[in-house]
Amino acid sequence: MSHPTLAPEIEHFYSQVVDESDRLSMSADGRLELLRTRELLGRFLPPAPARVLDVGGGPGVHARWLTADGYDVHLVDPVARHVEQAVAVCSASLGDARALEEGDATYDVVQLLGPLYHLPERSDRLRALHEARRVVRPGGLVAAAAINRYSSLFEHSALAHLHTPRLESSVSDILRTAVYDGRRGFTLSYFHRGEELAEELSAAGLCDVEVFGVEGPAWSMLKAVESQPGPGPDEALFTSVLTAARMAEPYPELLASSSHLLAVGRAPR
Repeated sequence: MSHPTLAPEIEHFYSQVVDESDRLSMSADGRLELLRTRELLGRFLPPAPARVLDVGGGPGVHARWLTADGYDVHLVDPVARHVEQAVAVCSASLGDARALEEGDATYDVVQLLGPLYHLPERSDRLRALHEARRVVRPGGLVAAAAINRYSSLFEHSALAHLHTPRLESSVSDILRTAVYDGRRGFTLSYFHRGEELAEELSAAGLCDVEVFGVEGPAWSMLKAVESQPGPGPDEALFTSVLTAARMAEPYPELLASSSHLLAVGRAPR
């Protein structure tokens, strides 16, 4: 099967600029994202040793804890560097979320914890979600992560440079268009609203869709403290921010304050 082409700037970013294996361990908000993603998925995952397809799983950060918990994980990613790193964790192969080589109804869980970040066209995002639905068994779980539309507003205000003309212009463009062009810092990316993410899973034919705020309303406090000289956020602050994320879950009006969103849905039986 031929694969859609990965945007060259995304390939370059993950192959040459950043090491994605460090992102969720080197900062306090990264650790919060990892902990909360694992916590939220744990509510919906079937018992091990269920089969999990980790689509766009990068170097295997989430596959690592899944395999440690006894799950049978195969990882697919379009970046060769990621696949080379992931084979130390689980079986892994090159592939594209929009054109999976896996057969129909072959996995208990399909997770897309990165692909939707870098698909600015709705048609591409729906292709990826349709592929996930095709590959998962009837009644199986599909989980998809997204970057929150307003995350850059919180992040750059916490880093105390939102008021600079370049950042104000860049963040204003993201708020207006939902797309970051990838010219500086991060790469080409798409920023979701919670209701939009839920609608896309439903449009792909998934049922019982729920959307969660991953880091909750106080995550940018970790960014602010970590950006200052000194030891960084202490355990009391981290635990308070984590508690805020858990307490915010019943309140949909707080969904927009998280850095990332996590949606879950089921394939029809």
